[in-house]
Amino acid sequence: MVVVVALYVASLVAVAENMTLMPTSSYHGGMTTYNAKNYGAKGNGANDDTKALMAAWKVACGASGMVTLMIPPGTYYIGPTQFHGPCKASALTFLLQGTLKAATDLKRFGNDWIEFGWVKDLTVVGQNGIIDGQGAASWPFNKCPIQKDCKSVLFVNNENTVVRDIMSVNSKFFHIALLQSNNTKMTNLRISAPEDSPNTDGIHIERSTGVVIADTHIGTGDDCISIGQGSDNIDIARVHCGPGHGMSVGSLGRYVGEGDVTRVHVRDMTFEGTMNGVRIKTWENSPTRSLAAHMVFENMVMKDVQNPIIIDQRYCPYDSCEHKYVSGVTIKDITFKNIKGTSSLPVAVRLRCGVPCQGVVLQDVDLRYKGEGAASSKCENAEAKYVGFQYPEPCA
Repeated sequence: MVVVVALYVASLVAVAENMTLMPTSSYHGGMTTYNAKNYGAKGNGANDDTKALMAAWKVACGASGMVTLMIPPGTYYIGPTQFHGPCKASALTFLLQGTLKAATDLKRFGNDWIEFGWVKDLTVVGQNGIIDGQGAASWPFNKCPIQKDCKSVLFVNNENTVVRDIMSVNSKFFHIALLQSNNTKMTNLRISAPEDSPNTDGIHIERSTGVVIADTHIGTGDDCISIGQGSDNIDIARVHCGPGHGMSVGSLGRYVGEGDVTRVHVRDMTFEGTMNGVRIKTWENSPTRSLAAHMVFENMVMKDVQNPIIIDQRYCPYDSCEHKYVSGVTIKDITFKNIKGTSSLPVAVRLRCGVPCQGVVLQDVDLRYKGEGAASSKCENAEAKYVGFQYPEPCA
């Protein structure tokens, strides 16, 4: 018995020594990698891993050189989680190999779920990585129409950010939001939520510059991509949108002090079964004046889209709207080029301007109504120029 006990004690000591000596990081090819499981993350889908992931981030963020924080395969159940800088690392990679799964208790949440903020040279990349917002538990209680700050994954005050190869499903609110960020590139994202899920915008951009979104598939219950106030130099290419509300600039002009939206280039998009195709929407009676200008929407394919081309300066999502005032947002220098496909409603082109829209160009438009009769255009205060083939016929 004494021998057995001695051996058992010796084995415990050996295990303890091994745990003490277990490395919390590895170094290879000039990159230091930290494994979140070495900081208490379980990844079993049951334990709350919020504090463990934030602890792992704190260590990685505070390390020097090129650093990777690895979230290995597993399901990480987390509540509101902040990955904040500034960081000491010269370049920081957040490598998601598992699934981040949101808590369902809404009392735990303020405005955001996962927040990357105040970081330079950040890469968020997936290797079969999934972000699951578990939105079905929240959608019946969604108050985003009156509570404007609703995001699930928020990137705020970052510079030189890359987000790629990530799947985001069933967000509680917006899937991804960019606020006050410079030089962001997002590629190969897969974003999905049911068509009837409220306020599950795919990607929302606001007060940001130098944004690239490419080679991405988005299907949600709201806008696939929305560009909010104060944004400049936005490039969007090869995005498939549907279901959802389409691609929107706006809504603009609702709040005091909104910035201009300028230099937007959207190309090679496909819209399938969406409420809108490309849309610019502004509120009436804006408290301050602003500008939406220098935009090109080209090479678009519409498949059974309700409103393929729409400018709406009387935007109001509520049941009763008075429409007494003119929008304070000036729309200028907007080109719709090579827009083809089918409209599920008779009016395929709708230009509803407040003060006259300036420099609107429609070039090579071919949109056919899928029902009986021909497609048509409707215009109001739109000083539009028509170039090349036009169907439906331009407004008189």
